[in-house]
Amino acid sequence: MKTLKSSLVLVIAALTLTAAANDATYFTKGAQLIPLQESDIAIKSEVLTFTLTDDGYTTVDVLYEFNNTGAAKTVKMGFEAISPYNSGDEVRTDGVHPYIDRFTVEMNGKTLSYNNHLSPPINPDAPEEERSYYYIYAFDAPFNHGINRVHHTYRFRDSNGVGRAFIIPYWLMPATRWKGEAIGDFTLNIQAPETAKHFVLPTGVFEGAEFKVTKGAGKVRTTNQWGDKYIEIALRNGAVQWHKTGFRPTDDFEITSADLLYAFNENASVGAFYDRSPSYIVRYDDKPLPKRIVRNMPYANRGYVFKSRDLRDYFSKFFWYMPDPLYVPSTSDFTPREQRLLKELR
Repeated sequence: MKTLKSSLVLVIAALTLTAAANDATYFTKGAQLIPLQESDIAIKSEVLTFTLTDDGYTTVDVLYEFNNTGAAKTVKMGFEAISPYNSGDEVRTDGVHPYIDRFTVEMNGKTLSYNNHLSPPINPDAPEEERSYYYIYAFDAPFNHGINRVHHTYRFRDSNGVGRAFIIPYWLMPATRWKGEAIGDFTLNIQAPETAKHFVLPTGVFEGAEFKVTKGAGKVRTTNQWGDKYIEIALRNGAVQWHKTGFRPTDDFEITSADLLYAFNENASVGAFYDRSPSYIVRYDDKPLPKRIVRNMPYANRGYVFKSRDLRDYFSKFFWYMPDPLYVPSTSDFTPREQRLLKELR
């Protein structure tokens, strides 16, 4: 990304916490879990759902259908998550990721137990303080011949970084360790209930189908910035879906806050990106803070139709603004950060 001088600064801590991943297969070698290429079991379908919130956490729900063309057998499966980077946390030898909780797994309607493992260093030649590891949530999966269903959920703390209010990574490539190296029928759902979210996705991963708004208020468009193309999405109490048959992942992806497009753009207007989460702060470095504009951002974010023409024109130029004639202005659902913002701008 190019770095441009800009008076508008979106101030986010320079911190990347965690990356979450798809499920893969393993075999045990000594005390280690080694990735395995499965030859009998294919991913018939996967429904992957992200639920975005304002508390800095994301819930992930994954529902698989596997087709075992061979005899019944038990396979060791593992959910992978890389160790936090630049967070100051010590590596946990018990294999429990410090920013993942509420992990559950069911198979064919039965709850399965799991064990935590820590992988050997991914980069063993790096200095000890810079080494990365995989935290693995491993479980024995008894596959019947034919169709088997695996369902798991977890919650993890969003990553963030300079100019990025939130980063939600997901690894698709482990799906290629299953038979056929593809997902027969893949559905991605991203939903933002009781909030509004403005984010981007990489175009290259999601070729061959379009994102569609399936619930609530939402917009989708392709955006060019920094020499790259992005799928830009804005939701308010809404959801989008991407569906593809015969999906063969070619890369992993991140759901990244849309300040990626505006944080270092010297032509960006105050409010081009707005998020309710506590990590996001708006500051105007070399000009007086436009209090009237900033004070009305929370209302615009909820769809308020402004009676004042100058405010209506100002917010209408932003992609995330979706007017809702039924919205009655109220501070009852304002986040603590938004409440503080209003007090500071009185």
